Amino acid sequence: MTIIRWRTRITFLIGVTLVAVVLTLAFTGPGAGASPAARGGKPPAAGKGDNGTVKIHRSTTPVTDPRNEPHVCIFYLDAFGFDAGQSVSWQIKSWPPTGDRTVVSSGVLALDSNGAGHTGDMTLPNGHYKLYWNFTGEHGFAKQKVFWVACGAPTSPPPTSPPPTSPPPTSPPPSVPPTPPSTATPTPSQAPAPGPSSSPPPGGGLPTTGWPLALIAAAGIALLGTGGTAIVAARRRRGLHSR
Repeated sequence: MTIIRWRTRITFLIGVTLVAVVLTLAFTGPGAGASPAARGGKPPAAGKGDNGTVKIHRSTTPVTDPRNEPHVCIFYLDAFGFDAGQSVSWQIKSWPPTGDRTVVSSGVLALDSNGAGHTGDMTLPNGHYKLYWNFTGEHGFAKQKVFWVACGAPTSPPPTSPPPTSPPPTSPPPSVPPTPPSTATPTPSQAPAPGPSSSPPPGGGLPTTGWPLALIAAAGIALLGTGGTAIVAARRRRGLHSR
């Protein structure tokens, strides 16, 4: 009995193993992972155009520059990587917080053989905007870009004042010929008045002023007083001797 049971279990395990091998070969055999084209089906559309992109460019930015510039004044739309010759229709809407979603500009554009193209330069009033870029063969939504237009106020040139007017040239006064010196002898009435004489006074003395005269007078009075006193004293002595 024991030998029969072991044979039965071995047979069962071999059967399970064979079923597992058959199922594995069915799912991993040739053609199981083949592409639809290998199995006779058609490949899906490549959809290359959906991989393209559109940029907002300032008017001074080259068309080959891949950057997006969301703050502009004068600008254009620049497309890269779409399908060759695709037709594009675009529109720009004013966008909150400054706009009300109304269409403010639109146009169409045919891309070149490289799937690239750009619009001409344009400008809009200062504010916030949103671009919708639709093209033939797209499989998803339109390409979209939001951007701001901010142009500075135009600066007026400073007022120029007229150049100052120079006064008319003045002619020099007529030259007066010089008067020749007179050689006539002046008459007595025309003779110049004599000035103060600087010659010394007669007698060879020097002119005296008020202060030297006062000093001399004071010295004389002093000498007179001294002499008078001496005379009076001498007379008194004589009188005494005579007695």
